Amino acid sequence: MQDHSFFCLPSFPELLSSCPAASPPARPAPATHTDIAHVGFPSAACSMGNSTSRLYSALAKTLSSSAVSQHQDCLEQPNSAQLEPIDPKDLLEECQLVLQKRPPRFQRSFVDLKKNTASNHRPIRVMQWNILAQALGEGKDNFVQCPMEALKWEERKCLILEEILAYKPDILCLQEVDHYFDTFEPLLSRLGYQCTFFPKPWSPCLDVEQNNGPDGCALFFLKERFELINSANIRLTAMKLKTNQVAIAQTLKCSETGRLFCIAVTHLKARTGWERFRSAQGCDLLQNLKSITQGAKIPLIICGDFNAEPTEEVYREFSNSSLNLNSAYKLLSPDGQSEPPYTTWKIRPSGECRHTLDYIWYSQHALNVNSALGLLTEEQIGPNRLPSFNYPSDHLSLVCDFSFNQDPDRLL
Repeated sequence: MQDHSFFCLPSFPELLSSCPAASPPARPAPATHTDIAHVGFPSAACSMGNSTSRLYSALAKTLSSSAVSQHQDCLEQPNSAQLEPIDPKDLLEECQLVLQKRPPRFQRSFVDLKKNTASNHRPIRVMQWNILAQALGEGKDNFVQCPMEALKWEERKCLILEEILAYKPDILCLQEVDHYFDTFEPLLSRLGYQCTFFPKPWSPCLDVEQNNGPDGCALFFLKERFELINSANIRLTAMKLKTNQVAIAQTLKCSETGRLFCIAVTHLKARTGWERFRSAQGCDLLQNLKSITQGAKIPLIICGDFNAEPTEEVYREFSNSSLNLNSAYKLLSPDGQSEPPYTTWKIRPSGECRHTLDYIWYSQHALNVNSALGLLTEEQIGPNRLPSFNYPSDHLSLVCDFSFNQDPDRLL
């Protein structure tokens, strides 16, 4: 059941008094980001005027139980689809106010990958991110070098939103979403996104006390730029058995070009020893996508945490698929053939884990990668790795700008 409860918010001093006294230097006064020159949000976003009370009612929806009891008389249950739009600049400023005692957001730069290919339309910005389920971060994943204060949802959700707002994706693909109904759907729908969520059937979040429900995959696209043609929620199978992993695949029509394409998001089985299982899940997903895209006639973008290094069989299956897929982040390497050295870096009781697990696959005959967001350096990540006061997840976000090839059939 969807729960769209909103709470009256405490004042600025009350809210900020819960911020941890982080040892890193405090961030500068809030200001809108100007480092990314991509305009992806609807230009008709409504100005909020006196936005504080309205935005705070959205940002503080996951208050502690004690805060809920204090503000029980302020409970409302509006339909988020009927709420007025949020100006993304206003929301970003509100997030930065909540985060003002934390260190500044990491700065990352886009790498231009265009190969003298002219495009007659605005690029399509796609963001892929395993945001770390709140219940797992606090209750199961055991990041031994990350202070619990850094994982507080009231602030960590603002770090996640700040990252999304900074890069302004046209399409957003998330994994490990366990605050969909009370945070991401209400806020992102008011930013102009159409929102879809598919939870895991047996989410490990449900084993954690005071959880917020199951985690799953979520897909968001700007309604101003795309029309939904078809949507499929896929429960992946392995060896003819239904598994706990899922995918969402949506066929969209680009309003500017009239071109169709399919966007998919998934999260495959984790842990060493499950390589064959992941391979079977990958095969099942590919079979579903072949049907949805009519055998690659419709261009395809697949975002996901595959929980698989490039040496695994499931990676080779996607590389060698008849869908003619390529991994976008390979293009950042000097030869265009090597994946990044890591997309996740954490420290658990068993030791330090640095792996490449996250990918954005695309139809290389039909789509061009114009640019890709560079990864964080080891120096930026720091010796305690991820997550941290600086960064809300143990996985790095991946962001790419795509354009349609003018003659896609020629390269099939």
